[in-house]
Amino acid sequence: MAETKITLEQVRHVALLARLELSPADENRLRADMDEMLAYVDKLNELDTKDVAPTTQVGEAGTPMRDDEVTNRPNAEAMLANAPSRDRNYFKVPKIIE
Repeated sequence: MAETKITLEQVRHVALLARLELSPADENRLRADMDEMLAYVDKLNELDTKDVAPTTQVGEAGTPMRDDEVTNRPNAEAMLANAPSRDRNYFKVPKIIE
């Protein structure tokens, strides 16, 4: 059997912090899943990355911008077509503040 990196006590501690109630079977399954994740990270740590520049993201930085254009001109009649009550070009609503 492979060496385990996560103990059941650690799994129980994380479950307590996350306010999870785990059965013993769930605890064992979670421990095995976490061991598998850490083994994969160890495998990634074996890669030679000395010639790879550090980055914070792999895509282009920033948010793509577009020009602001009004594409739906206000049309009072269309907006108020299904209003239960209206007063000229306004929605009429019940008064809630005296």
